[in-house]
Amino acid sequence: MIGGIFPILIKEILSTSTFDKELPKVQCEGYDLTQTFLFICHACMFICVLILEIVVFDLRVFRWTQAMIFAIEEINNDPALLPNISLGYRILNSCASPTNALRAALTLASGVEEVDVSSHCPPAISALIAESGSSQSIAVAGILGPFHIDRTKYPTFFRTIPSDYFQAKALAALVKHFGWQWIGAIQSDNDYGRNGILAFKEEVEKFGICIAFVGTILRTYTKDRFLKVVEIIKQSTVKVILAFVPEGDFYPLMKEIVNQNITGIQWIASEAWITASRPSTPEIYTAFGGALGFVVQKMAIPNFKHFLTSISPYTDPHAPFVKDFWEIIVGCMPVLPGARTSTDDTTKRCTGNETLMNSEHVFFNVTELRVTYNVYKAVYAIAHALHQLVFCQPVGDVRNGVSKSLQRVNFTNQFGDEVFFDENGDPPASYDIINWQLINGKVTGKTVILMSLFFPCSTLLVPTSLCSNICPSGTRKAQINGKPICCFHCVSCADGTIANSTADCTPCPKEYWSNERKDDCIPRTIEFLKYHEPMGIALTLVSLLGASLSLATMVVFINYRETPVIKASNFELSSFLLFSLFLCFLCPLTFIGMPTVWTCMLRHTTFGVTFALCISCVLGKTIVVVTAFKATFPGNKITGQFGHAQQRIIVCSCTLIQLITCVLWLTLSPPYPHTLFTYSNRMIVLECNTGSEFAFYAVLGYIGILAIICLILAFMARKLPDNFNEAKLITFSLLIFCAVWITFIPAYISSPGKFTVAVEIFAILSSAFGLLICIFAPKCYIIFLNKIKTNNSSFKAKLIYL
Repeated sequence: MIGGIFPILIKEILSTSTFDKELPKVQCEGYDLTQTFLFICHACMFICVLILEIVVFDLRVFRWTQAMIFAIEEINNDPALLPNISLGYRILNSCASPTNALRAALTLASGVEEVDVSSHCPPAISALIAESGSSQSIAVAGILGPFHIDRTKYPTFFRTIPSDYFQAKALAALVKHFGWQWIGAIQSDNDYGRNGILAFKEEVEKFGICIAFVGTILRTYTKDRFLKVVEIIKQSTVKVILAFVPEGDFYPLMKEIVNQNITGIQWIASEAWITASRPSTPEIYTAFGGALGFVVQKMAIPNFKHFLTSISPYTDPHAPFVKDFWEIIVGCMPVLPGARTSTDDTTKRCTGNETLMNSEHVFFNVTELRVTYNVYKAVYAIAHALHQLVFCQPVGDVRNGVSKSLQRVNFTNQFGDEVFFDENGDPPASYDIINWQLINGKVTGKTVILMSLFFPCSTLLVPTSLCSNICPSGTRKAQINGKPICCFHCVSCADGTIANSTADCTPCPKEYWSNERKDDCIPRTIEFLKYHEPMGIALTLVSLLGASLSLATMVVFINYRETPVIKASNFELSSFLLFSLFLCFLCPLTFIGMPTVWTCMLRHTTFGVTFALCISCVLGKTIVVVTAFKATFPGNKITGQFGHAQQRIIVCSCTLIQLITCVLWLTLSPPYPHTLFTYSNRMIVLECNTGSEFAFYAVLGYIGILAIICLILAFMARKLPDNFNEAKLITFSLLIFCAVWITFIPAYISSPGKFTVAVEIFAILSSAFGLLICIFAPKCYIIFLNKIKTNNSSFKAKLIYL
């Protein structure tokens, strides 16, 4: 015996009470459902009674029962599958209620029900096909499991329709495919809706999709609760809504949405209502046209239409639910033998000549059977399990072994469909995509591929559903507090970062910087002091001018070396000084141009050595001046002790110290080209890193020490008499020299980029020009413009001491 529990007929009488006695119960085809309603009459302000009759006969579910009966008859007529064994069936109505489903399951399991009196040994229920709803199925599985436990939680629960978990994953993949980021959800207030939406949310959250709202409905809810859900839909900005609800729960909401003319929404359907016939009307289509959903694969069962059209209450007056079916399809009440008719009943009576053979009702369309086929497949799975149990192993308790045999079932039916169950009792998941389309005035659930879909508003364009528009290039998402991650502001990327095809700003490589639109990385400008730029040209010209003046002055000194002025200024030291100044003026040329390894090593060392030589020559001249004028005092022999040899020694020794320092610098930690990214965002600064800051400041410090010694000696000799006293000129030149280099240090540290190099060049040129002009300009003036002093014999006496 195979049992069946289906929500075929719901006939309820709902009432309220004054609560002064036991509550009345809702009647549903012989089963009681305890449910009460309270109604307040505002006009008279007293509690009254409301009687409401709801009659619903689900033709689609009735077809499921007929598929079960049809499959059992096929198996009984098959001599190979269960030879010498006839299957029977008992089908009860669940009223789509977990309570009644549970009552029906207990009735079938216990056998407490009227049975055929001719049967002396009523067979036990070996398997139960039930129910289409999750809540009802869980209730049935939970109560039948303890009778025969051979699995962990629901040991006797098997599915021929894939688990809703797979459907939820498929729906999430569909939403992701179309790029819908902001969607709403409607769930039924039962296990089917709640678990389905929960599984769907877990999946879409992996894709960054947000659910704006979740509305909950149930067929027994009052109209006000449906209106609240409608109001949520109207106030929301979503354009895509998933309805994970059975057709019976969803239909009242669909009617209200149509009544309020809510259109332009892309509906995504669960398989529980997308193929239902009741909502598939042109009226409902106005708001739900283009709905998308997943359904189990369809199949056409041979000879099943003939079986359906042969249904008749006259053939078997006791056939379950056939009388109600006949009244709906034929439109009249059959007059059966022995049945009593009421004189008050005005229902049309059948003549007995009615037939279903030529009926064009959608009930008889068996070309696209989906759930019906799975009922058919479930019966055959049970038959194959019974075959294994009876013919392939020792005979035992049939009921106790059916579930174990079902777990091992694996066969291919006549349609080429492989039937088996995994360790969870689930079949392999396979779905078709259904799209609601209006064809020839009829709503058709057309099986489509993703490239041929029809969307709402009579368009083939995919609708968009976003909480916030996609951020344009160059901007990033800024989350709005208290809103889901799909709701955001678009904020411009920070400098140095871009956003083109991604939602986040990504930093550019070091050598690049973002453009104005922040959508592309452009190469940074490479900055260094170039020869062809205005500042480079100016400094080069000034440098060459200083070198030329130094050479010109040297030529003048060579030509006029016999004059008293040249002799008085110490021709040899002056020539060394002019040569060192010539090198000092050429030194800035190594600072201009792209830094390389050689130029970096050359620029600092040549600067240090040439200026050390220059200041050493000035030091020698200062000492000569001081000793020359000190020698005028009687008995002073210091002049003889500081002759040309001593002058050369002091110049060479002072320069040698600096030379050794530079050699150590180049050996231990030489300067090198360095790339700086910190001075400016849009440019890369190429400069020479000193390598060793200590060595760099040691070279400068040494030059400073020599300059200070010269300044002190020159300052001491500044008031010595005589027209050829160079101490004043040296003092003034060294004051300029020290002032320049004292101001150089903070300017050097604070100057950015190529201006650092320019500051150093300026300091070199300024100090060199200070020495050249202050020391040698007066002598050239005397030589060229004051011929009297050049030939004046009053100087000759002083020359003796030089």
